[in-house]
Amino acid sequence: MNQIIPQPGIMDIALYQGGKSHVEGVANVIKLSSNENPFGPSPKAIEAVRDSATTLHRYPSTDHYSLRAAIGERHGLDAGRIICGVGSDEVLQFVAQAYAGPGDEVIYTEHGFSMYPIIARMAGATPVMVDEKDRKVDVDAILAAVTGQTKIVFVTNPGNPTSTMISDAELTRLAEKLPVDCLMVIDGAYAEFVDGFDGGASLVDRFENVIMTRTFSKIYGLGGMRVGWGYAHQSIIDVLNRVRQPFNLSLTALAAAEAAIRDEEYVEFCRSENARLRTWLSEKLAEIGVPSDVSNTNFILARFSDLAEAEACDAYLQSQGLIVRKVAGYNLPNALRITVGDEEACRRVLAAITAFKGGAA
Repeated sequence: MNQIIPQPGIMDIALYQGGKSHVEGVANVIKLSSNENPFGPSPKAIEAVRDSATTLHRYPSTDHYSLRAAIGERHGLDAGRIICGVGSDEVLQFVAQAYAGPGDEVIYTEHGFSMYPIIARMAGATPVMVDEKDRKVDVDAILAAVTGQTKIVFVTNPGNPTSTMISDAELTRLAEKLPVDCLMVIDGAYAEFVDGFDGGASLVDRFENVIMTRTFSKIYGLGGMRVGWGYAHQSIIDVLNRVRQPFNLSLTALAAAEAAIRDEEYVEFCRSENARLRTWLSEKLAEIGVPSDVSNTNFILARFSDLAEAEACDAYLQSQGLIVRKVAGYNLPNALRITVGDEEACRRVLAAITAFKGGAA
């Protein structure tokens, strides 16, 4: 019998499943399962990656100062209160590692990012799922679930895979009502797709127990580089930096992210094209009987009559070389999450779903 036993909670972790990327026997596949930017990264980020190749023998900076300064300049934030990680996932992991453990509870919502319960269990804490209401975060349900053991509340805004979001007023109400010793983490991976939304930065400045996280994997098109960041009160950042490995980000990743965030013109192009195509695709799908909530992200949560129809549509899309994301694991069995691709991809999706529904493309 094996006597090497992992820590409690580790074997309760269900392995994260990434978006599918190929279909056996099907050519000309378009991947729309991981909410990647169809236009790729900024040309300036690509140039920065190429330039970094001559210095790969050097260790990267340990304090990420140049990138933090660029982030602070772009968003009007104090760079000293920013922490960078291997994707925003790592920043979320820092939070759980530093502030939760055995006997503690971590709240996440019904359709929230599937990494939240994994991260809680990694720290030995107990994940607590709270119902959403009509695919939106329910602040009252969260507050009702808070106990003396609650240490962290994860809120995705805008939501993934729902694409919905709650108002600044509701976020503020949640921050005001939570105990001061409970951290509220606003995961803003898709915040850049919402005009005028600061991702929760103003709440961080008002409440010492609020943390905001962001990523370079979505609108910046750097999913392959794995760069994310967080913004919090200085006392929290000081704690998180104590559990962060000093060389967690490569020299190349740092260079790419800095170039990407400084190329505001390219980001605006991506935001504008996404908004245009997202509106077009959602309206056209609604016309053929496939509704979706108003999307605040770079994807649409298309709803079908039941699980069987959703699975049948997914199979048909795959046969046409279109890979989307089934979300039954997010308690949304009758839905498919469809990344908003470029114009060709959106037209192919519409034609395929139209054909599946028995109409004329």
